[in-house]
This record gives sequence, structure tokens and C-alpha cells, in this order.
Amino acid sequence: MKKALFLVTSHAVVAMLGFAGGIYALPILIAPLAPSAAEVGEVAAKAACSGQFRRGLTDSDALHWGEGTVSVSADAVALMGRISPGPDFKLYLAPEFLQTEVDFQRLKSKMLRVGDVKTFDNFLVPMPSGVDPAAYNTVIVWCESFSQFITAAKYR
Repeated sequence: MKKALFLVTSHAVVAMLGFAGGIYALPILIAPLAPSAAEVGEVAAKAACSGQFRRGLTDSDALHWGEGTVSVSADAVALMGRISPGPDFKLYLAPEFLQTEVDFQRLKSKMLRVGDVKTFDNFLVPMPSGVDPAAYNTVIVWCESFSQFITAAKYR
């Protein structure tokens, strides 16, 4: 009886670890090639504003973080840096700096969803036409699937 309980428990733990590992690894495996430093640099050179993604924000942790320089122009948002890998990352512009999931939910109706973040080393996300980045001051990366704050940077 003890052996059967041990086997069931150990197999369940291994299955859960495998599932969690798959959730973590899948976005890395299916991610497109990241833009080169030259491609990001070209967009960043045209940007009107920039800010810094940094580790250590309130709701960032070892699995949810970003670091590097984010540049915002009328055409695109570009990151020269890295963000933690994960599924269903979205890029938002917000009217004020925030660093918690509670604040994100509170301000979501005032934010603009720019687009999908599909790469984790550097990214380029096209700005929707007609958007004035000056109407906002913060860039946020958010995981829609798990309602998880990843990172934010104040750009003006």
C-alpha cells in the first residue's frame, strides 16, 4: 500500500513538473527569430522617447522580468534587451507608471494595447496607425493568459 501511494505521488509530481516545464519552454521553442541589434538600433534612433526595463519591480520576480532600453516612436516600440520568456505577452502603453497587477487591472481601461511581444531577446512591435505615444508615458509588458505583470518602463 505504501509503495503504491509513493508511486502515484511521485508520478503525479513528475507529471506536474513536466507540464510546468512545457509551459515555460514552449514559447521559447516557437518564438520567431529576434530582431538584430542593428534593426532595433535603427528604430531606436528614430524614437522620440526611451526608458529602461529593469529587474526588481514590485510584481516582477525570478520568472517575470525585463531589462534593457525600450524606445518609443510613432512607428514602433523597440527593446534592446531581454524579457523573461512566456506565453501570450502583450505590449501596452499606459498614462502612468505602474509595477503591480492590481494597478494594471485598475488602469487597463485607460491603456492602449499596442500588440504582441513574440521575441524575448530584443523586440520590435509596430505602433498602430494614428496613435500618439505622447498621450501615454509608460510601456508595459503583460501576460494575458495568466494575468501576470512582466515589466514596465516610464519613457517620458
